[in-house]
Amino acid sequence: MRYREALNQALREEMEADERVFIMGEDIGVFQGAFKVTQGLLEQFGEKRVRDTPISENTIVGVGVGSAMAGLRPIVELMTINFSLLALDQIINHAAAIHYMFGGQAKVPLVVRMPQGAGHQLGPTHSHSLEAMYLHVPGLLVAVPSTAADAKGLLKAAIRDDNPVIFIEHEYLYGQRGEVPENGGPMRFGEAAVRRKGSDVTVVGISRMAVTAERAAEQLSHEHELEAEVIDPRTLRPLDLDTILESVKKTNRAVIVEEGWPHGGVGANLAALIQEQAFDYLDAPVARVTGADVPMPYSKPLEQAAFPHEEHVIQACLSLFKDL
Repeated sequence: MRYREALNQALREEMEADERVFIMGEDIGVFQGAFKVTQGLLEQFGEKRVRDTPISENTIVGVGVGSAMAGLRPIVELMTINFSLLALDQIINHAAAIHYMFGGQAKVPLVVRMPQGAGHQLGPTHSHSLEAMYLHVPGLLVAVPSTAADAKGLLKAAIRDDNPVIFIEHEYLYGQRGEVPENGGPMRFGEAAVRRKGSDVTVVGISRMAVTAERAAEQLSHEHELEAEVIDPRTLRPLDLDTILESVKKTNRAVIVEEGWPHGGVGANLAALIQEQAFDYLDAPVARVTGADVPMPYSKPLEQAAFPHEEHVIQACLSLFKDL
């Protein structure tokens, strides 16, 4: 099953199970979504539960916040994570804060789905990776699934959760196929996946970079006789730090791979946590592989040069062994 089909299946099953669940966003109904994730849902559930909206991101999310507080379970689809910047007031000042501002008396069971990432020559306003920005905000849960099975299981969990969830889908992954368990239920947030076992270095890959890290690990094994353990956090809030630390204490080396910018990124946060809590186990500094510190170029060669590939991960891993 493709990643986008797994997302569609999760939406369909949750809407069938709970009449309070509804979807809204730009072109999600008649056009069936910019990436076809909502294909067939308007036909099955009608306009009341699959709502096309005008281009008005802050308003769309605001309607989601209000309807969630009133007892519904809205899912908002934004066309790209870049456009979510227009809705930051509703996401950060309201969705994330309301449960705390009202002493726990109000809940906001809202899911905001958004694609991100480079590789399709969509330029700087459509291609950035901004998960670090949402990771920064208390009150939000943040999911970054990298497989079709995780996309379905985590989206079902997000829809059932009483907290606002930022659900980030990578554009490159929509067409990727993977096994999805039949009748699979929601997955737990805060439970990382060990994609590959290894004993020499821990590689933590975020979103699509979990796939890149796994490919790099195979090359490291075949060409350099180094066995990398690849960990996919799957959710950044909550973060399964225990699994990462357990791996680092075994391998004594860590590389973090992300597509986002280096300053204030997910990798910067993880590197600090690893060095705070596993410093005595490290035989080398924690390494980071990140996207280039520039707005995403439109030019295909420049875009390809602006986000990490397998060779960058391999080089970062090898650099940790250069003094041996």
